[in-house]
Order: sequence, then C-alpha cells, then structure tokens
Amino acid sequence: MDVILLERVAKLGQMGDVVSVKQGFARNFLLPKGKALRANAENMKRFENQKTQLEAQNLEAKSEAEAVAKKLDGQQFIVIRSASDAGSLYGSVTVRDAADAATESGFTLDKKQCVLNKPIKELGIHTLTVVLHPEVEVTIELNVARSQDEAELQASGKSIQDLAAEADAEAEFEIAELFDDLGSAASEDLDYVDESVAVASEGEEEDK
Repeated sequence: MDVILLERVAKLGQMGDVVSVKQGFARNFLLPKGKALRANAENMKRFENQKTQLEAQNLEAKSEAEAVAKKLDGQQFIVIRSASDAGSLYGSVTVRDAADAATESGFTLDKKQCVLNKPIKELGIHTLTVVLHPEVEVTIELNVARSQDEAELQASGKSIQDLAAEADAEAEFEIAELFDDLGSAASEDLDYVDESVAVASEGEEEDK
C-alpha cells in the first residue's frame, strides 16, 4: 500500500514522502496514529493544503522535544527490584518501569516513547533509547539494584560481581580475624598454664 507520510517515520522517510508499506502496518499503525494518509489524488491535494500547517506544528513539537532532550539525555534513574545473589531479577524491568522512574524524577515520559530491545532481567546499569519526537532521540540509563546503597555503588562503577567479591573477601577477613583471636586466646591460656606449672614447681622445690 502506498501512503503519504505526515511526519518523519524512522526507516521509511520524511514528511511528504510517498512510500510503499505493508497493508497491516498501514492499517494498524500509520493510518490510525495519524502518521500517514492513503496515497491518492484527494489526499495528495489535502496534504498540499495542510503542508505549511503541518510543518509549523512539527517544528514547534520538535523544538519542545529538543528542550526536554537537553535535560533528559544521559540521565540515570534508579529502579529497585528483588534479585538473587547472582543478580538475576525475580521478574523483569520493562519500558513502563523506565517511564515511571523518569516521571518520578520530574520528567513527563510515556512508556511508548521508551525503546528496549528486550526486558531487563539482571541487576546493573542498562541503557535504553527515548524517542521524544520523530527527529529527536536521547539515551538514558536505568540503574537496577536491590537497594539505594547498592544503586549508589553501581553508579560508582562497581558491578554486582564486584560487590559479591567484596562481600566474600570481607567475610573471609572476619573469619581469619576470629581464628586469630581464638589463637591468641589459646596462646594466652597456655602461657598461663606454663606459669602455673612453674610456680608449682618452685613451691615443691622449696618444700624439699
């Protein structure tokens, strides 16, 4: 099916282009979303009459999107989730979670503007694209962690594997200290026994 694009559509073309697309894509997405018109003489005339207005609306929307993009691009948002010690989430983080996290931080974002190739199922920092306008895209990060403290550590560059290794090392250090303390105590007890034996021996010698 041939359609006239009313705005830029990624991988298809710019406003005013006549492109050929699959009927399902046109009927289920382009036409109902107001992104295109069927390509016929009547609609071509209609587009030419509205072209100036459409271009003005597009320019205004693009300017507003660019203003938001300057503030949003590169931002990192924290999402707290339960996960195993290995870092696997009990569930997943989706575009809805990304939109909610950004909205809670003061940005007006819809899940339809967020692009994730697949749901996030691991702890860590993940990158996704936000489409603010057909011609304006930015990148944001989701810091998925089990706690605020863990999120701060991840933001500093430490992975869940690093954190686990540090925890193991700390546990080993505490165990080693415990054994050292026990060893010191045992040594002190032996010294005390030796002293007691020595004192007793001295007493026996005096009795003789």
